[in-house]
Amino acid sequence: MARKRAVFKAYNDPDFMSSFEARPLRILAEYLMPLAQFEKFRIKDTIVFFGSARLPAPHQAKAERARLQAAGKWNDLEAARFHLRLRYYKDAVRLAYKLTQWSKSLPAEARRFIICSGGGPGIMEAANRGASYARGLSIGMNISLPFEQHPNPYITQSLNFEFHYFFMRKFWLMNLAKALVIFPGGYGTLDELFEILTLVQTHKIQKRLPIVIFGKEYWDQVIDFEAMAVWHMIQPEDIALVHFSDDPQEAFEYLTKNLTELYL
Repeated sequence: MARKRAVFKAYNDPDFMSSFEARPLRILAEYLMPLAQFEKFRIKDTIVFFGSARLPAPHQAKAERARLQAAGKWNDLEAARFHLRLRYYKDAVRLAYKLTQWSKSLPAEARRFIICSGGGPGIMEAANRGASYARGLSIGMNISLPFEQHPNPYITQSLNFEFHYFFMRKFWLMNLAKALVIFPGGYGTLDELFEILTLVQTHKIQKRLPIVIFGKEYWDQVIDFEAMAVWHMIQPEDIALVHFSDDPQEAFEYLTKNLTELYL
């Protein structure tokens, strides 16, 4: 006698819900779940930190140094880069900590300017860590990848989201954002930075959006905005869409001044 297949309602059928036909439902779920949590926690807007997953936390720095030494790559230049990479992590912690303290001091019915990151290690972890040290909420929007990306332990657990679709993750990273902080990073960080700059430049994002690019030594080697203007690929005023900083206190003052003028 043939074994009967279990019968489920469509939304409880795992085979259907993971099928190509149900893809619109999965996309909609990645929209609705964060929305429900943001409404529950009365989160009105965010400050989003972008940056590399590969920048070491202090407890990981010793292992990274040993790896570079074992590979014969340790020299004065590499040592300087190593200490700068470690400083970027610490600076992200400090900046997120100060912004969270400031956010908690604001008299508002809704929670304002909550720290948000891509949810993974490196700079993302540092941002959530700083907010956690300030005893504030923080959001993590992790993306399922076969390597590198896993949720860091400093995210507020009820605001810890796991995305399958990059475009839905990007939507939620930007939808509530009122300011951005871009720390040194690789392809993913560059993708996020230039998509945002394109949307701001073309006025697809119409809200005023302070953008801090942190770590001038790194970014001056990676992107030459002045050259883009000289070659008439962007307008000179497009360079003013971003603010460069190397100091957490200076970045904090720039962000809070602009956020206060624009949104408070």
